[in-house]
Amino acid sequence: MDFGVFMFSTDEAMHPRELGRAVEDHGFDSLFLPEHTHIPTSRESPYPGGGELPREYLRTLDPFVALSAVAAVTEHLRLGFGICLLVERDPITTAKEVATLDHLSGGRVLFGVGAGWNREEMANHGTDPSTRFALLAERVEAMKRIWTQEEASFHGEHVDFDDIWSWPKPVQQPHPPVLVGGEGPSAIDRVLAYGDQWFPRGRVRDLPDRVVEFHRRTEELGRPRMPVSVFGTRPDEATIESYEEAGVTRCVFPLPSASADEVLPTLSSHAQLVERYRGA
Repeated sequence: MDFGVFMFSTDEAMHPRELGRAVEDHGFDSLFLPEHTHIPTSRESPYPGGGELPREYLRTLDPFVALSAVAAVTEHLRLGFGICLLVERDPITTAKEVATLDHLSGGRVLFGVGAGWNREEMANHGTDPSTRFALLAERVEAMKRIWTQEEASFHGEHVDFDDIWSWPKPVQQPHPPVLVGGEGPSAIDRVLAYGDQWFPRGRVRDLPDRVVEFHRRTEELGRPRMPVSVFGTRPDEATIESYEEAGVTRCVFPLPSASADEVLPTLSSHAQLVERYRGA
């Protein structure tokens, strides 16, 4: 099993350059950064975690820029999006950005995607919240064509363009893995339709059973077992063991969106947990 971490990288938190070095030095395989382009002040969409929206949601750095800074000071650390809100992004431009980051980093991108929860945020980008999942599917498929074809085109209900040239192509073949976020009733359907990995959140109580179901459905389709990375894994040995038994391939622990004085002790605690678990 692999182990990574995630943090809401903000203008008030530990610099992503310093964070990336520390995460790699502590032996983790990946660092994931979330995304919000903005938060509408109307606050009509309730925060899924309950209560007031945490301050870091208002101040997130752009993950493409932040992960580029991480890539420049690390050698092996996987650069994860946790998640990229693709329903708020142009697919042609985003395909170029992902491919460029993968090219410059030597093939280290883990492209987590999702449809998001803040309806006002996506509406400000011209996205109809009621069709966001169909939009997400088409944008992922369109990007895959751009990454893998010399002359790519796509004609769908939500994405439409004639033949284009776009370089660089990603280092990873056929393209960086697409980790599809979500754990709702139709989440597994979306992963099987256009994903390379499942990327559920660890707050789901019956997640091990859901992972077993996911692998069963994959086998029924005659497809190879797909990796599962759990975002926001609770940092304790019992949770890790239950996930590994179910077939989870990566646990991603949370870090506070804070200064190095608070982040580094938490990072060290996670690293010690992994060391104990691997030594058990």
